[in-house]
Amino acid sequence: MAGQQFQYDDNGNTFFYFLTSFVGLIVIPATYYLWPRDQNAEQLRLKSLRRVHGRCLWYRLRLMKSQQSIVPTLKKAVLLFGWAVFLLLAYKVSKLDREYQEYNPYEVLNLDPGASQSEIKKQYRVLSLKHHPDKGGDEATFMRIAKAYAALTNEQSRQNWEMYGNPDGPGATSFGIALPAWIVDQKNSMLVLLVYGLAFMVILPVVVGTWWYRSIRYSGDQILINTTQLFMHFMYKTPNMNMKRLAMVLTAAFEFDPRSNKEATIRPTDNIEVPQLIRELGNINVKKKEPPFCYPYSLKARVLVLAHLARMDISEELEEDQRFVVRKSPALLQEMINVGCQLTMMANSRGEHQWATEHRPRHSCRSENCMKLTQMIVQGLQESKSPLLQLPHFEEEHLRYCISKKYKVRSLQDLVSLKDSDRRSMLRFLGEEKYDEVMAVLGSFPHITMDTKLQVLDDEDSNNITAGSIVTVTITLSRKRMAVRNGSAPSAVKEEEDEVSDKGSESDEGEANKDSPSERDEDSDKQSDTEVDEMAGDDEEEWEALQQSIQRRERALLETKSKVTHPVYSLYFPEEKQEWWWLYIADRRDQTLVSMPYHVCTLKDTEEVELKFPAPSKTGNYQYSVILRSDSYLGLDQIKPLKLEVHEAKAMLDNHPQWDIPDTEEEDEEQEDSDGIEESEDDDEDND
Repeated sequence: MAGQQFQYDDNGNTFFYFLTSFVGLIVIPATYYLWPRDQNAEQLRLKSLRRVHGRCLWYRLRLMKSQQSIVPTLKKAVLLFGWAVFLLLAYKVSKLDREYQEYNPYEVLNLDPGASQSEIKKQYRVLSLKHHPDKGGDEATFMRIAKAYAALTNEQSRQNWEMYGNPDGPGATSFGIALPAWIVDQKNSMLVLLVYGLAFMVILPVVVGTWWYRSIRYSGDQILINTTQLFMHFMYKTPNMNMKRLAMVLTAAFEFDPRSNKEATIRPTDNIEVPQLIRELGNINVKKKEPPFCYPYSLKARVLVLAHLARMDISEELEEDQRFVVRKSPALLQEMINVGCQLTMMANSRGEHQWATEHRPRHSCRSENCMKLTQMIVQGLQESKSPLLQLPHFEEEHLRYCISKKYKVRSLQDLVSLKDSDRRSMLRFLGEEKYDEVMAVLGSFPHITMDTKLQVLDDEDSNNITAGSIVTVTITLSRKRMAVRNGSAPSAVKEEEDEVSDKGSESDEGEANKDSPSERDEDSDKQSDTEVDEMAGDDEEEWEALQQSIQRRERALLETKSKVTHPVYSLYFPEEKQEWWWLYIADRRDQTLVSMPYHVCTLKDTEEVELKFPAPSKTGNYQYSVILRSDSYLGLDQIKPLKLEVHEAKAMLDNHPQWDIPDTEEEDEEQEDSDGIEESEDDDEDND
């Protein structure tokens, strides 16, 4: 029986096959994922944004980065080097001679297949005389000739050759290992063992451990777990959190602590520059000794945020640190909103009515303060400042032209609604180029329209809201540009005004053309004839609405929409930001959240959002508000009233016609069951 034989690559030939495959497995996927995308496309995109966003800080930083960055060039160089190595190895492999060749005794004796025995003997005699060692020939060649002659003349050798391809019979099964033989050489054993130990016992555990340690420190939103716990502690402790306290909690995040985040830095010059900024800013609660607000990293981050809101000039080193703090702040504020929602849900689920009663109103104010602070940080404006300062070339001294008695412009909407001649006269402090730039920026701002639909899904009457039922508010958001055309109001605003005027005219006509009593009687007769058809139509509409809602939910689970919507115009934010929104329902009279804030991150043109909340337990009329807040712009928030009429829930029916089963049906079912049991017993007896 043949044995097994393992052979390492002595010549290094098969090792090239292994090395080529290994390099190919690395180079091909790396090229697909790491090859720099078309830089021309990014340059064209930036060029198209230049007219509107050319003065934005993020735009100027992006241009500088694209000009100075050598990362794409290095990536290309490394990938091209990898491909060069791969092609070189492939060429080397293609030139290697195959070691395995099928044994053919006729080729060894230089004979044609099927030669006669006399021809074989004659050729063997000639070759043996030529290659015999005693005649000065090569011994190995002579042995191959003798073996080939035996394979063609000896019956047993010929059978072995025909069956096994070898005159000597079946040989040992040979397994080639595509590694060079020097790896298993005893001389190199310590070196190989050292490399293996270093790779699998040191490098691999360190890499996996580092990755695991970093991953468990962050939440799914890439926020440090310690920061989330910090937010939860202070938001539970301070439910009535004003803007000043909110800024203190925000800047206490561990993302700004160099011990927790290597991106954060504490410089020796901070001991001089930070106190100077504190003196310029004024009262920022420096004397408060409550940790971690008194820690150097927290104090520095707070000073940098407040200086950003005041649009103060600072040194280049502090400006770099300020950009880092400002860039991190929107995500941290979103985490604070999430934490506040979690606290409210936890209180409601545990039945902590007293805590919920005390904290829900404050939670509404707290969440709204987080949203306002996000807008302020993105635009670099204090809470008391005019939203007009978001526009380019607007300074504090220019606002007096806007708020004068003649124009009374205090918001972006007021500015858009002016006639072109009045607007140009009011902005006479701007030259033509600057005025055109202001109009281009103003025209790029978003204008959102909201359409709401109130219903109770999975109910017989979806329009009837009963106490304790789950109410679904479907909100359709449509985004349009605040475009100014022909010196009139923006098209989006004008459409809304037209709709309001149309509704008003319809109501006036309805009041003017009231029917007489006789006409009302005729109409009531006609209505009674069509009630059945209308009820059938309503049922079909409700069924279609339910199916559409289910399909929307299924699509939302399967689809992954891009969060790239529209770039935000921000003069002082250091990073390109997309337009996102918060949408929620609140009781503004009691300052309570009716539904949790939903972060709308995919509103490009039109977006449909469903907000659910339990109806009040008491019947009556309720006045809620659907609130849409921007996370990027000041003065573009919208509030739409939502009226809710809650009816008493229907009493549970003890008996229903579909639950009544006639006695005869019950007897028939019992008889069928007994017959089935008897048949099964008879079958068992037959089997026995």
